[in-house]
Amino acid sequence: MEDIVVPLVAFPTLFIGLPWLIFHYVTKWKTAPTLTHSDEALLEELYQLARRLDERMDTVERLVAAEHPQFHPAVPLPNREVDNQPLHEIAETLNRRRDQRR
Repeated sequence: MEDIVVPLVAFPTLFIGLPWLIFHYVTKWKTAPTLTHSDEALLEELYQLARRLDERMDTVERLVAAEHPQFHPAVPLPNREVDNQPLHEIAETLNRRRDQRR
């Protein structure tokens, strides 16, 4: 009797349960919400705005530092890469997404 129980449990598990589980999660994955084209356009616009604002802040800091020698910005003026690192990461992510769509 015990010899027949294992195949009776293993067969439905392998040929019914496992494929159902795989297809279930594949369906969930495909129906998961993704960014729409309008969302991506909005993110691109916000990135461009952040980049322009960062450049303006750099300019303002340079002007203030030139007029007031005691002014010390949070990040030393010659080393702006530390300050711009998050913008570079966003730019890389946007470029990867553009490449994936092609």
